[in-house]
Amino acid sequence: MSRLRLVLGGAVAGLLGFFAFRGALHAADEAGFQPIFDGRTLAGWDGDPTYWRVENGNLVGEVTPATILHHNSFIIWRGGTTRDFELLAQYRISDRGNSGINYRSEEVPGVRWALRGYQADIDGQNRYTGQNYEERGRKFIAHRGQITDVPDGRRPTQIAVTGDADLLKGAIRTGDWNEYHLIVRGNVMMHILNGRLMSMAIDDDVKNRKTEGLLGMQVHTGPPMKVEFRNLRLRPL
Repeated sequence: MSRLRLVLGGAVAGLLGFFAFRGALHAADEAGFQPIFDGRTLAGWDGDPTYWRVENGNLVGEVTPATILHHNSFIIWRGGTTRDFELLAQYRISDRGNSGINYRSEEVPGVRWALRGYQADIDGQNRYTGQNYEERGRKFIAHRGQITDVPDGRRPTQIAVTGDADLLKGAIRTGDWNEYHLIVRGNVMMHILNGRLMSMAIDDDVKNRKTEGLLGMQVHTGPPMKVEFRNLRLRPL
């Protein structure tokens, strides 16, 4: 085993211990989290009204047979940018839906309501839910069950696991509400879902990684779909 892998393995073990401790505290300690969606209006959010609305206290993204998308569309939070942060968000998605939570992202020039950047993936059949996918970028950063290192200009390398991918899938509630907990600090990104660490990426690709950017929710090309979000809370780190 290389010295680099040993060093990374030790760092991962320390981070996992730290975040396991944070997870145990989470239920009792939400100090510092601020709501970024008021449950009544789209104040502070910017998206195509064809696809985004507020309904029953939820932020709803919906694609109908009459409004099929030609490119993925986002509703973008305009209250600030994401750098080092924790995000808590509950979501529910239709069986054939595809969505995600983008962070540290940038707007695509010439394409309104399109983002490029890191994404906490969501889909109704849970093929991809929990992974780190870079929208319009390097694509798969970390699959569900993986801890990866992303070196300069090369593909991500798995250096450890968060658990069996199929067992982690079993922790996701199909057709019901789930809670994402994103912890992003420096070049380390952790996607936690219903209390289980789904994926973790350590982005050492200095040229391509992003340290700050926009937050947004996605509706995806493909068949009609519906995704709902609620209880969106953000805490800077």
